[in-house]
Amino acid sequence: MKIKNFEIKYPIIQGGMGVGISWDQLAGTVSKEGGLGVISGIGTGYYEHKKYAYKLRKGKPAETINFYSKDALTKIIERARKICGDKPLACNVLYAINDYGRVVKDACEAGINAIITGAGLPTNMPEFTKDFPNVALIPIVSSARALKLICKKWKRYNKLPDAVIVEGPLSGGHQGFSYENCSKEEFQLENIVPKVLEELKTWGKNIPLFAAGGIWGKKDIDKFIDMGCTGVQMGTRFIGTHECDASPNFKQTIIDSKAEDIQLMSSPVGLPARGVVTNLQKMIENHIAPKVACVSNCIVPCHRGVEAKKVGYCIADRLGAAYEGDKETGLFFSGSNGYRVNKLISVKELIAKLIKGE
Repeated sequence: MKIKNFEIKYPIIQGGMGVGISWDQLAGTVSKEGGLGVISGIGTGYYEHKKYAYKLRKGKPAETINFYSKDALTKIIERARKICGDKPLACNVLYAINDYGRVVKDACEAGINAIITGAGLPTNMPEFTKDFPNVALIPIVSSARALKLICKKWKRYNKLPDAVIVEGPLSGGHQGFSYENCSKEEFQLENIVPKVLEELKTWGKNIPLFAAGGIWGKKDIDKFIDMGCTGVQMGTRFIGTHECDASPNFKQTIIDSKAEDIQLMSSPVGLPARGVVTNLQKMIENHIAPKVACVSNCIVPCHRGVEAKKVGYCIADRLGAAYEGDKETGLFFSGSNGYRVNKLISVKELIAKLIKGE
């Protein structure tokens, strides 16, 4: 399987999960074992007990420059490289974040092979990678219309995506759909894939397409490859690995979850998000959740805490708490199949299961 000028042995992209779910250990090992490991560029200021967040306030990385720490991201990529060698590595950078362009450049300067971007339409993504022509650009879309708009805007850079990820409404974290559309049949992954494939054909280039959102095993992988996809992206199942960078409490929260625990919830990003309902949601309902006071200034749509106050929590603080293992006030994102994770296994064993169907 080829993307731009690098090859991947297996048709599996590991989803980028932040804060601190997919950093050097998980991404490096996935790439080593033949998939495409993806480092999350989100919340790197929390890495190594906030060692590279040079200014803290209330124990949290202060301001955007520290929440998205360049030094931490560089160190994460460097350590992942020690695990996977010269095999390709990607970095996921959400389009909705503050300092998007700077974080993309930081990843490129650190030697990343591909940038993956969702949570918005990255219409100017090539602007930030023009000095790095060998870096593959991979947008995440939820519709053929979104892909068409991206390709049209990228024409001014004389650029097309090097691959595309189409994500349905069963993924963990933020969705590219309204609450109502997340449950409608027409917006389910198997129904949007054919339309995105048709749109790709109009651009006259053999652009690889990866299906994402609710992917669990070999049966799902084969299904979407038979539909015309090159492969899949999957995140949640990789949480159930020894190498996943998440805290033991995060992994246990996923393992302990039941199907009914995994629900859509409000987010300061302005999009519905899927995760495990825990004590945090009960605290929000009872108006006893930790007070919202914007310290990290992480995402544009939140407007410096305005939207966070409306939904009752700060996403930077709560994802950071989950990374640190706080089961009381942490936010634990999960795809719809998270409840099927029942034990920890190695990345090597998981990829073998995905390829062989064991």
